[in-house]
Amino acid sequence: MLLSKANMAATKINNLTVIGAGLMGSGISQVSANANINVTIVDSNQKALEKSQKGIESSLKRVAKKKFANDEAAQSNLVKSVLDRIRVSTNVGDSVENADLVIEAIVENIEIKQKLFAEVEDATKKSTIIATNTSSLRLQDIGKNLKDKTRFGGLHFFNPVPMMKLLEVVKHPETSDATFKTLMAYGKAVGKTTVACKDTPGFIVNRLLVPYSFEAFGLFERGDASMEDIDIAMKLGTGYPMGPFELADYVGLDTMKFIMDGWKQQYPNDPSFKESKLLNKLVKEGKFGRKSGEGFFKY
Repeated sequence: MLLSKANMAATKINNLTVIGAGLMGSGISQVSANANINVTIVDSNQKALEKSQKGIESSLKRVAKKKFANDEAAQSNLVKSVLDRIRVSTNVGDSVENADLVIEAIVENIEIKQKLFAEVEDATKKSTIIATNTSSLRLQDIGKNLKDKTRFGGLHFFNPVPMMKLLEVVKHPETSDATFKTLMAYGKAVGKTTVACKDTPGFIVNRLLVPYSFEAFGLFERGDASMEDIDIAMKLGTGYPMGPFELADYVGLDTMKFIMDGWKQQYPNDPSFKESKLLNKLVKEGKFGRKSGEGFFKY
């Protein structure tokens, strides 16, 4: 059956619900509200919501000061206008009822995500698009229990969201063209450069970045070069802003391990998915990188 042009058109997103008040959810909410979209941030933890609001306000003040360096009134107006478009809630059902788009930005646990999406699908309008911000899990696995998979897709933002220009827009085999076009249009509306991705492990960036990082870990473990020299070589030799060890500490060693462990389990015969004994040891010792004060380096 041929789809009509109306069914193929992108839908403008006016009302967005972001589930998860962490760094990613807060950043997505900020850039969306800044693009004149009404945003509701949902989290089961009231303190997390309060922290999110404060974090967004602080970030907006920095943006406003940079944009209107000598105009305090303009700075204040920018911050207020964006914050006025953001509300918070602890109730998922009520918060997604009138949403045009719902973005999930919670913990990378497939069972928890599946449970959340079942609740979201039951509470939304039939036209609401549902998206995940997953960085490593397959959309087909996350959304396997959805009744209508045509309105499900991926929006992989990068941290920190207000600063990073890229947005990976992910289409799984059952995502409709209209859904995908709307997600691409939304990404451009919030100021991102969008790239189209298929539903493969890590999409584009992480599929290249994570195996590259583990190759660097192996280079050090074999004694071929020091961590410092590997980082310097990649920064000065390729123009990367961070070397692989500095970047892993920034991302979180526990996150790097989680991603690779999942891929290795799912694709045991793929030679690009391999363990790092050093990384496993550091994670076991609670050394996760910058967030814990120590990883490959001390902070």
